[in-house]
Amino acid sequence: MAEFNVLVVDGLEESGLAILRRSAHVAVQEGVQAEELLRMIGDYEALIVRGRTKVTAQVFEVGRRLRVVGRAGVGVDNIDLQAAKERGVCVVNAPASTTLAVAELTMALILSLARETPRADAAMKQGLWLKKELIGFELSGKTLGVIGVGAIGAAVARRAAAFEMKILGYDPLLSTEQIAQRGAQPVSLAELYRQSDIITIHVPLTAETRGMVDQRAFEQMKPGVRLICTARGGIVDEAALLAALESGKAAGAGLDVFAQEPPGKSALTAHPKVIATPHIGAQTAEAQARAAVDIAHEVLAALQGGALRWKVV
Repeated sequence: MAEFNVLVVDGLEESGLAILRRSAHVAVQEGVQAEELLRMIGDYEALIVRGRTKVTAQVFEVGRRLRVVGRAGVGVDNIDLQAAKERGVCVVNAPASTTLAVAELTMALILSLARETPRADAAMKQGLWLKKELIGFELSGKTLGVIGVGAIGAAVARRAAAFEMKILGYDPLLSTEQIAQRGAQPVSLAELYRQSDIITIHVPLTAETRGMVDQRAFEQMKPGVRLICTARGGIVDEAALLAALESGKAAGAGLDVFAQEPPGKSALTAHPKVIATPHIGAQTAEAQARAAVDIAHEVLAALQGGALRWKVV
C-alpha cells in the first residue's frame, strides 16, 4: 500500500488522525507559524489546516510535492485557491461537518438577542435584579430573513420555523423552487431587507460578498432590525453596522465572526447592543469529530485517486 506524508498544522481530532495513519505518515505541528510552514512543507504530499493557517501562494510554490490541501471545516478563504489551481493541487473541505453546530449557535444568538440573556446573567453575577428592565420579545410571528439558503441556512430555517417564525430566503445560487424546498419563501435581497425583523447571514466570503451588508443595505432595512452573522468576517461592513446600532436603525447584533480575528476590544464588540462570541460556530465536540473524520477520508481519497465528495478546486 502506498504511503504518503501528511502534515496537520491546526490540530485534528484523534478519530481523523487514526484514519490517516492507516495509509500515511502523519506529522502534527500545531501552532506552526508562516515561516516554519514554508521550511517544512516541501516534504509533504498533503496539508490539513483549519481556519488559523494561511495557505498562501508561496506555500504552494515551495510545496512542490503537495497534491492536496484539506480544510477541516467549511470556509476556504484562508487558502489561495487560484495558486492551488495553477499548481495543480487539489483543495477539499468538510462542509457537512459543522452544519448543525453553526445552525444551533445562530439560534442561540437569536434567542439571546430576544431575551437579553447575556445581560441578565452578567447582572445576576453582580448581585443586580433587573427584572423590570429586561423586557424581551417573542420569536413567534416575527420574520426571519436568511441570506444564503445552503445547508446551514436551511438548517436555521427549519429551527426557526419551530418557533413559528415567517422565513424569507435569498440565495442567488438557488432557484426559487430550491429555496422553497428548504423552508423559506423566496424573495429578492431588497425585499428581504425590507420585511425582516431579524436577518441571518450564511454565505461564504468572496469578492462578491465582501462588504455586502453595508450602509446602503442598512438603509433598506426596517427600523429596529437585528442582524446575526455566523458566516465569515468581512461580509458585514462593521463600520456601517456600528453606525446603524448608534443611530437606532439596528436594535442589536449577534456576531461570531469579525473582519480581523481576534478583533480585540473594539467599539463594536463592546457595544451594549452586540452579543459577540469568538468564532465558536464549529466548536462543538460532535462537529470537530465529524470534521476530522470527513477531511481524513477526503484527503486520502485525493491522494489515492478516489472519488471526491467535496472538491473545491
